[in-house]
Amino acid sequence: MAQIVNEDRNPVLVALDLPTAERASLLARDLAPYVGGFKVGLELLTGPGPRVIGVLARLGKPVFADAKLHDIPNTVRAAARHLGSAGARWVTAHASGGRAMLEAAVEGMAEGAGTRPAGILAITVLTSLDKESLAETGVVATPGRLAAKRARLAADSGCEGVITSVKELTVVSDIAPGLLTVVPGIRPPGVSRHDQVRIASPSEALCRGADYLVIGRGITKAQDPVEASRAILADMAGVRSAHGAG
Repeated sequence: MAQIVNEDRNPVLVALDLPTAERASLLARDLAPYVGGFKVGLELLTGPGPRVIGVLARLGKPVFADAKLHDIPNTVRAAARHLGSAGARWVTAHASGGRAMLEAAVEGMAEGAGTRPAGILAITVLTSLDKESLAETGVVATPGRLAAKRARLAADSGCEGVITSVKELTVVSDIAPGLLTVVPGIRPPGVSRHDQVRIASPSEALCRGADYLVIGRGITKAQDPVEASRAILADMAGVRSAHGAG
């Protein structure tokens, strides 16, 4: 697994969970010097649509299309192809969809992106779920065991990485060390957990080996989003210094 102490990469992916493409693009332009990329979630994908991916990609930062694909393989392949052609660097798909679906997503993404770097991020277990929530859906495994199993499936299916809680980072890294780890549920100090259950601060996630951090409301809902981004970077710089550049 790539180590985030590398100073050349900004690990922050801002979740632009906003209702309009105009608001998302304006905020993205302000934040571009201070973040590593942008996440486009279902609110934008089902509102303005995939074209917002291309708008954001022109800022020169990777765009992560959090489409959470989960359907029959042929449908997922077509959707991944479409999002890849729109300019997405990464697209998410639920690992619970199985090997054939994940492989179809990988193939579709490659077809859509062409020669551009692009990959699938498999969602292991949503950070809004805990053991009890999983049990309600008929899943008896703990989040850790389930994440480990799905990480192995993601690696075997050709995915570039996984979406995983900070709580499962160690087990995921042990099971599939070659996968990129993208961690949602990141809450800077003083920011409410909202609907997330398994959360962590940016520094904690870095210390545990996360490659990228998805941060939404801690930046986008701040009184000054740029200053919030700068503060997060300053805090993470201390973690990098403590570990040494690698």
